Order: sequence, then C-alpha cells, then structure tokens
Amino acid sequence: MAEHYKVDLFDHRLEPALKELYALHRQRAANIDWSYHEFIPWEKGRCFKKEPWDPSQRTLPDGIYTAVETALLTEVNLPWFTTHLAVTFKGSLEVLTQFVHTWTSEEDQHSSLLETYLIITRNANPHELHKLRKTVVEQGFEPDLECALETMVYTTIQELATMVFYNNVAKVANDHDPDLSRLLRRLAKDETLHFAFYRDACKAYLGIDHNFIYYIEKVMTNFRMPGVGMPDFDKRMNIAATEANYGPVAYFNQVYEHLVEFWAVKDLQPSRPEAMAAKDRLLKHYEKLKRITERLAAKGIQ
Repeated sequence: MAEHYKVDLFDHRLEPALKELYALHRQRAANIDWSYHEFIPWEKGRCFKKEPWDPSQRTLPDGIYTAVETALLTEVNLPWFTTHLAVTFKGSLEVLTQFVHTWTSEEDQHSSLLETYLIITRNANPHELHKLRKTVVEQGFEPDLECALETMVYTTIQELATMVFYNNVAKVANDHDPDLSRLLRRLAKDETLHFAFYRDACKAYLGIDHNFIYYIEKVMTNFRMPGVGMPDFDKRMNIAATEANYGPVAYFNQVYEHLVEFWAVKDLQPSRPEAMAAKDRLLKHYEKLKRITERLAAKGIQ
C-alpha cells in the first residue's frame, strides 16, 4: 500500500482545518507563555568549585530523580526531532511548516529547564549529567517513518505520553519537592497543546479518507519512545513504573486507549482491503494490550 497510496500533503481539503488548528494553538500558547527562569529556585544555587557535588546532596528519591533525568535525556534530542519534522513536511502545506517552527520554539525551553533545575538543586552530578546528555545527542534520532501522516501519528503518541508522564510524576514528586511538581505540570501544559494539534490533524486526515488508518496502525502497533536509545532505557522505564507513577498501565489507560477512542477506530469503514486489514490488526493489538494492562493493574503495577 505504501508504494501506491501515499498521503497527499498537497490536499487542500485539509488546509482550512489545519489553519484553524494552528491558529487555536497560537492563541492557547500565548495565554500560557512562560520563561524557564521563572521555575528555577535560584536561591538554592551554590558554587561547585567551592563545594563539589556529593551524592548526599541529592534531595529527591532515586526513582523520581531517574524519571526526571530520563525526561531530560529525551528532551535534549530536540534538534533531531526538528530535523526529521522539517524534512518530512518539506514541500507540504505551509501551515505544517509554520507549526513545526512554533513547536520548536516552545519545546526549546524544556531540556534547559530540567537540566538547570537538577543542577541548581544539586540533585544531579553535573559532570555525569553532561556526559549522558552528550552521549544521547550524539546518537541522534532517525525514526523509521515513511510519510508525514506516520510522523504525525508518532508525534501525537509521543507528546501525549510525555504529557501523562510529567503529570503522573508530578503527583508523586509533590510530597518531596513542590517546586519540581510545579515545573513538571508546566511542561505538561505545553505537551497538551502539542499533542492536541497532531491528534486533531490526524483526525482531519481520517475525515477525508478512512483508508489512512493503514498508516495509523503501523505506528500504533510498533511505537517506541524516542529516548529508547539512551543508556539503560528499559531499566529506567521499569523504575518509573514502580517508583514514579508511570508505566505500561498508565500508557494504555491514558494514551493508547484515548487515541483509539478519539480517532473512532472501531467506526472507520476503509474501502481498501489492506486498510481494513490494518484496522483489524490495530483493534486486535488494542484488545491484547487491554488484557495485559488489566493483569498488571491487578498486581498493583502502574
């Protein structure tokens, strides 16, 4: 199907809807505009030359620290995300390029905020964090996505998962560090607006052709977060699931199921056999994840 049925990025039937989504995003973002310096407890800063870092200075539980560090190591890949989006949307409707520029300007603060916070509060070993950051950025990020719609689906899942991650970690962090909780909730607001644009854009594509479920299924049944290449990624996610309020149960209940329902996958009526087969595969995958999630939840796993 991918060889003979590609997404038409020049389909101007989509342009009014995408322009409306972009205008709405700009309006919402302007109402919550912020600068990362507002969320840093600068009064906690101390000179590392006079007082070198020591593990005893960490105030966060290890699980919460690992979750926040993992988020940081995902956010630092912004240059690679932007490059992929710019290449993917090149020559498409202008509004998509405009959104990528706006998205980049808003995401640009995230890694700076997380890194500065962890260093100022002496929760992070600044030398080790620098090495980790450099390692992750050097690895790059090249997702295996064939077209713009696949990229939109991937980014929808990524942004929604990140939003849920920040909000869930913020809940358990509040008892230990209310400032960190406030910071994470602020980042989640950005991710909410970003995922909403991509989610609704995908809905617009489905509105003109149910056969586009073919591309949605491919991404939703093979999704892995962009941070998967960082050191100890699986171990980090296991820690987040047991100690930081975000794991496979939260992913299914707050991310996967939401998108299956929002895109009304069960109600789609593709006309192409390969698209109908993709819909069936997605719903079978959904039911499989649901059963797994129920078993994990019964064991008290997040």
